[in-house]
Amino acid sequence: MKKNPIQILQKLKDYYKETGPFASWSTPLELAVATILSAQCTDMRVNRVTPELFLKYKTAEAYAKANISDLEKIIYSTGYYKSKSRYVKEMGILLEKDYSGEIPRLYKELIRIPGISKKSACIIGAKAFRKFFGVAVDTHVARVAPRLGWSKSKNRDIISRDLEKIFPKKEYLNVNEYLIMLGRDVCIPRNPKCEQCILNSICPKKMG
Repeated sequence: MKKNPIQILQKLKDYYKETGPFASWSTPLELAVATILSAQCTDMRVNRVTPELFLKYKTAEAYAKANISDLEKIIYSTGYYKSKSRYVKEMGILLEKDYSGEIPRLYKELIRIPGISKKSACIIGAKAFRKFFGVAVDTHVARVAPRLGWSKSKNRDIISRDLEKIFPKKEYLNVNEYLIMLGRDVCIPRNPKCEQCILNSICPKKMG
């Protein structure tokens, strides 16, 4: 029997129980920094550098006053460390100047932060403030959603809009995280492990 997307999402929830591991954080500021560092980098790698970073820089003001070379040394292993260091410092400056050192809660304000894209803003809004601006689409979601027949596009912005038409706002973060779980587990880029996938019998793109 064909299952609708809501039922498929519930099936993933029941199977995986919990999501993660993702980037670790304890404050909205830490989440924003971790999100910037996660670009083109695994959450595992981000979590290796953030303990030292978060211990040294606890406020937006601290990032605003940070020495770029010091930031670069700490986050070097995350890749693109020069641009990421600049983004983090510029974020601190912006937050101090316009938001009293706090991470803003509105989408239009979040995307003003250097290094924060729509995907990042959606993640920060959902995780830090329970505000659901849209479905964040990373490499896993961009691969898995079309395989499930939820989008016909390869463009991440279009995939995001397609998913937002299918799911209620309260599920936006779940869609992102559970598709990531499936993508990490069995729905891998090459030679997906369809025979091991719990969606094998209902996936329109099944290959096994």
